[in-house]
Amino acid sequence: MTAPTDAPGPGGPAALELTSLRPLCEALRRAGYTVIGPTVRDDAIVLAELDSADRLPHGWGVTLRAGGYRLRRREDGAAFAHAAGPQSWKPFLHRSRVKLWEADRTRDGFRVQEQPPEPARLALLGVRPCDLRAIAIQDRVLMGGRHVDPSYAARRDDNFVIAVNCTEPGGTCFCTSMGTGPQAGPGYDLALTELAGDGGVRYVVDVATEAGAALMDDLGSAPAEPADVDRARAEVAAAAGRMGREMPALGLRELMAGTLEADRWDEVAERCLSCGNCTMVCPTCFCTRVTDTTDLTGDHAERWQLWDSCFDPDFTHLHGGDVRASARSRYRQWLTHKLGTWHDQFGSSGCVGCGRCIVWCPVGIDLTVEVAALRTEAAGEGPHRPEGSKGP
Repeated sequence: MTAPTDAPGPGGPAALELTSLRPLCEALRRAGYTVIGPTVRDDAIVLAELDSADRLPHGWGVTLRAGGYRLRRREDGAAFAHAAGPQSWKPFLHRSRVKLWEADRTRDGFRVQEQPPEPARLALLGVRPCDLRAIAIQDRVLMGGRHVDPSYAARRDDNFVIAVNCTEPGGTCFCTSMGTGPQAGPGYDLALTELAGDGGVRYVVDVATEAGAALMDDLGSAPAEPADVDRARAEVAAAAGRMGREMPALGLRELMAGTLEADRWDEVAERCLSCGNCTMVCPTCFCTRVTDTTDLTGDHAERWQLWDSCFDPDFTHLHGGDVRASARSRYRQWLTHKLGTWHDQFGSSGCVGCGRCIVWCPVGIDLTVEVAALRTEAAGEGPHRPEGSKGP
């Protein structure tokens, strides 16, 4: 991403229009970018390399609930009228498997060769506001301190980011509560607002960087009609009132610190499978482990960095046993870190309100319900039981 324009975003240069995404994708590919965006595969909307805008999920929406995800057909050809899918952009930037070095036995000892970072010129098409914030959070975690992750830094270099303002939040979305949407914040080159109707699908485009402006100039884009701009702003504003969930963000850090011994942790532990799905789909979870492997001869060895999860009992294994041996302690660690101590480490919440952890939890654990239960218990109003929950 290049330098911002003098006045980026909705308050800046006049919005432009696109009536098709084909020229945009073709221009990005001509510029040498690998275009990553949403597409339909395996009964879900997933992120993958796109060789054409025709592979976008035109005419598809989703129905989301705790522990449930379903594709559904729409009556229009909208490409981005769906909420967050099973993937965030994390797998393309913070790789799940990275070789760090390899070593071979030689006559004089060992030869160790470090693995150079894997550069990638990526164009990220269709980044939702919650995921845009998640990328910024991972930037801070993996590049903002003294110890930079070279693989992540290489893959973040020279990204072209095309955000999509949210007009149709899903049943598990709560980005408004977390201050991450539905309007895209900083970090994009272009931001699209999709307008679908009887006249087809068109896009109002906000330009935020010089690279974005240059691309739109190459496409010969005209200014958007004032009526379309007004409609786009109104639909994004209306989406803020149609969130499927709510998470009162104020006081979360204090709530997490003050409820470490709450009975609610026992209740959720009875349902939690410690499978780690929530950490895998979360766009901000970043934990890794390092593993060494050798071949059968013992002459070749490799060291790999792999994604890890704080729900894995071995994640905190020390000599003598595991630090967090119970499901209660592992779920409590995840939630109190995400909503509480993340502020101490990185200056913000680690949750962006995408709702993926709710959808892809096999037993439908909903962190917004858990937070509400902790608030109720902390207020001395007795245990909070969501409908259908189990427990004493």
